[in-house]
Amino acid sequence: MALSSSFQERLEQMESTRNQRLSLLQAEKELQTSKSQMLASKLVNIRSMEQRCLVLVHKIAFQDFKILALKSEIESLDAKYDAYSQIFRVLKSEVEEMEEMEKEKERFYQVKGLDMKAFSENVDKFVKESRIQVKELRNRMNGVRISSSILIWLI
Repeated sequence: MALSSSFQERLEQMESTRNQRLSLLQAEKELQTSKSQMLASKLVNIRSMEQRCLVLVHKIAFQDFKILALKSEIESLDAKYDAYSQIFRVLKSEVEEMEEMEKEKERFYQVKGLDMKAFSENVDKFVKESRIQVKELRNRMNGVRISSSILIWLI
């Protein structure tokens, strides 16, 4: 049975349309596969970026922790500095008081030393004067003895 030429033509046209559609479908399938691979690649890149972000967030959190620890240490050192500064001021005040007391003591001993020196000089002067008086008295006594011996001889 021979198919009519118009039917044959129509069949060939349908076959050609079918082949074109299959080609288009194949091209669409390849395009979809390419897009799917591209999306998968982008998804891998996104996950990689997310991992890097998580690592950075972790590093930032660790740095924040270190900053807080250092701030705490600084506050502790500031408190110690303030305490030691107060102790230093108290000790400095005590040292100044002791130095002033030492100066007063030195002035006191200096005055007492001068008093003792003056007293010693007065004692030396008194001793000299007393010796002179004793000598004069001895001389007078000797003079009186001699006079009394002469008188005794004369009588």
